[in-house]
Amino acid sequence: MARESIKARERKRERMVAKYAQKREDLRLKIKEAIKAGEDPTEYYVALDKLPKNASPIRLHNRCKVTGRPKGYMRKFGICRNVFREMASEGKIPGITKSSW
Repeated sequence: MARESIKARERKRERMVAKYAQKREDLRLKIKEAIKAGEDPTEYYVALDKLPKNASPIRLHNRCKVTGRPKGYMRKFGICRNVFREMASEGKIPGITKSSW
């Protein structure tokens, strides 16, 4: 199980990405418009660079919602493979059954 501090850091990053998402998108659009118009987009690059590092969505890492495990993450369910296996065998995930033939 991941330490609470690591899970808290990831939640903090998620909040920061959500907070700056609109501003980041606006700056990216202004850069594209400036390039199309033949203007110098340097001022927009500088403004984009001044945003916090953790506001970038690339810094997010998918983690299991139950254990905080970073590896073996299943996007469709939001949990890691170990928790998925346990929950599926207990019947806690609707529509999932162990296959047998």
